[in-house]
Amino acid sequence: METDARAMAMGGAFVAAGRGVSGIPYNASAIAYLSGSELVYGKSSYIAGITHNVVSYGRRLSGSDFFGLHLFYLDSGPMAVTNEFYPDGTGEDFRALSMALRFTYARRLTDRLKVGGSLNYIRDEIYTTLMQTIAFDLGSNFDTGIYGFVLGMSISNFGPEVQYHGAGLQQTVPDTIDVDGRLLRVTEDFPLPLLFRLGVSNDILGKTGIFKKSDIHRLTVAVDGLYPSDYTVYTCIGLEYGFKDLVFVRGGTHFGHDTAGFSVGLGTLVAVGSTKIAVDYAYVDYGVLKTTHQISIGLKL
Repeated sequence: METDARAMAMGGAFVAAGRGVSGIPYNASAIAYLSGSELVYGKSSYIAGITHNVVSYGRRLSGSDFFGLHLFYLDSGPMAVTNEFYPDGTGEDFRALSMALRFTYARRLTDRLKVGGSLNYIRDEIYTTLMQTIAFDLGSNFDTGIYGFVLGMSISNFGPEVQYHGAGLQQTVPDTIDVDGRLLRVTEDFPLPLLFRLGVSNDILGKTGIFKKSDIHRLTVAVDGLYPSDYTVYTCIGLEYGFKDLVFVRGGTHFGHDTAGFSVGLGTLVAVGSTKIAVDYAYVDYGVLKTTHQISIGLKL
């Protein structure tokens, strides 16, 4: 699931193109591009009435050390509680809630190589059951020095198998001996969805453009290959055009994904004193699942 408007608009091709705290879920080393501090808030209107919110913060600790926090919170919206006696609903509602909190550290090893890692606290709640665990992300970003090509690589959700627990898995079984007896249903352990990303990005037009140098126009191309453990391999391709680093137009698409299609977006970056304010919007077509919208607002200090 995409967590940033700029990344969504570029089709999710962000493992090499990501910069700053918005890139943390894609590649932890993205925060090693920070020149100071950054704060970003994003909100998405997802499919089937699902919404998710993101708050990210990062800062430069020294010339080569960087720290970031990234909070993702998803809310399914209200759903009716049903059972075998009330298939149309008992009159009670429940929600599926999901949260992921990342503590991220990145380091510039050289002027061309950046590495980073995240410690993730993950928690899911479905009615009266919950799952929580710890996982890790690792990522790197390497400027090849060859025609401006940048390589990005990351692995996400590396951790132990998990299991749901809670009162929702207990059922009262009265008998003549113990009227308060309970039957505990034990769910099966399952692995976290491990995800491997490998991508490349290049400014084909811009200050370091391989086709044309320009201080006014910039055109970035990014391509990512994704290998999830619970899905098939698919590809993301994204473009970003920038005019004077003030106005941005973005587009992207997916190949090999069964629902995600094309995406488009706009953005602007305005300086107010020593602070820069970024506003980004993305629209994604998910075919039969309809469309989604996301907006992000960021402060660069």
